Amino acid sequence: MTGPATATGRPAEALPAPWALLAEVTHACPLHCPYCSNPLELVRKSAELSTDDWARVFAEAADLGVVQSHVSGGEPLLRPDLPEIVAAAHRAGVYTQLVTSGVGLTAARLDGLADAGLNSVQLSVQDAGRVGSDLIAGSASYTAKERAAEVIRASGLPFGLNVVLHRHNLDNLPEIIELGARWGAGRIELANTQFYGWALRNRGALLPTRDQLDRAKATVAAQRADGGPELVWVMPDYYEGLPKPCMGGWGMRSITVGPDGTALPCPAAYAIPDLAPPNVRDKSLSWIWTESAAFNAYRGTDWMTGPCDGCPRRETDFGGCRCQAYALTGDAARTDPACSLSPDHHLVRDPVGEAVQAPEPARPAPSAFVYRYPS
Repeated sequence: MTGPATATGRPAEALPAPWALLAEVTHACPLHCPYCSNPLELVRKSAELSTDDWARVFAEAADLGVVQSHVSGGEPLLRPDLPEIVAAAHRAGVYTQLVTSGVGLTAARLDGLADAGLNSVQLSVQDAGRVGSDLIAGSASYTAKERAAEVIRASGLPFGLNVVLHRHNLDNLPEIIELGARWGAGRIELANTQFYGWALRNRGALLPTRDQLDRAKATVAAQRADGGPELVWVMPDYYEGLPKPCMGGWGMRSITVGPDGTALPCPAAYAIPDLAPPNVRDKSLSWIWTESAAFNAYRGTDWMTGPCDGCPRRETDFGGCRCQAYALTGDAARTDPACSLSPDHHLVRDPVGEAVQAPEPARPAPSAFVYRYPS
């Protein structure tokens, strides 16, 4: 005898429990990075969830099985009620990591967050030096990041550094890794740009050359052999011929809740127009996870067509990224064009070819980027 079925007919007990929550508490941010993972249409402050809303979200997330959360944005420090939000997650038993630009992070603020139950901090940096970092961020923020690193190190909280890699900072990777070690980071996430939203709009300025990536891979291998901070290399799927797995499978591991309560299987799914994502103001996280059409849309493999259907890798890469498929083809159900078997692979191959033929980058002018600003 089986239990109740989900909206797609899958037994509810067959679904794995989500273990991660991306809590985007605001889209407001002092930086304007041209690869920002926020959607092109940013949520206004007036539409943000309240403190009580976030407390309920964390309680429901814990009941559903979530054990850790990135408290992110935008810049979460712009929420004056951030300690109360973190305390609510702590009461629910959810491990919290603050994902921050470092702008506005003082010792007093971090002490308050730690007292509320914050478990770790991830600090972003845009380049190894002040000039490059400030130029890419579109804001004079490097000095604030230096100060934030000192504050985090002094707090004793686990400290990670995140660097989005692209054409204009890949050649500085040895210095970036050295910076992270000097600042005291135990883990450095080397996140090659994922081309959705703002990054897709800036793709021509951000795509690296293959030689740059080859040098970067060699740097990472050498640094790992020498020890030091843990280095996490996020695959540059445009260059691999293989699509990156879609969040461990669409609707299988993680929930994103946006500043206005929109619930999504991944943070880039804002851009899929016919997804009709549910909102935590209207539905419980349990219903959203098990019953909503948005979370069931591309679960499993039954939706697959074309080269994905029958591919031996379909349970490994899950057909690639649904958001990238939509962004490049207008159809979220098509094979991710990053896959060499995709009939749309030219949509990735041709821009890569143009980047390879372009001269090695010099310092870009600010006009090279479309900076992230509210529309």
